[in-house]
Amino acid sequence: MLTTNDLMTIDPETVTQDVSLREVVTAMNRANIRQILVVEGKKLVGIVTDRDVRLAVNSPLTAEEPLERLELLNEFTAKDCMTPNPRSVTPETPIHKVAELLSMYKFGALPVVKDDELVGIITVTDLLNQMALIPEPEK
Repeated sequence: MLTTNDLMTIDPETVTQDVSLREVVTAMNRANIRQILVVEGKKLVGIVTDRDVRLAVNSPLTAEEPLERLELLNEFTAKDCMTPNPRSVTPETPIHKVAELLSMYKFGALPVVKDDELVGIITVTDLLNQMALIPEPEK
């Protein structure tokens, strides 16, 4: 049986709570990822997704012009935008359970935690890549 450990990304990109949203976006773009984990030491404290950032700077309640909205990236931190204490899985979690959680909550990824320390991340893309390896049945 496949487990999270078989498909997860080890040593994922992380930031601390005090980094600016501009640094968060830069790190996400550099690594070509859609979510970044927020840590204190090795402890997971939150997650910031590309959607979180878009909602923060493109709020209809914000009257600023688009360029002024980009300046908001300097004014706010990961802590301001993150989802604190995100749902997570362990390396031993079966892949079917990971898929169920991702689907049920419409998440793009789940942090992987062991003994209260961040050890990885598993994404929808990881599951799709695994599915792509399954050979087509012969006709």
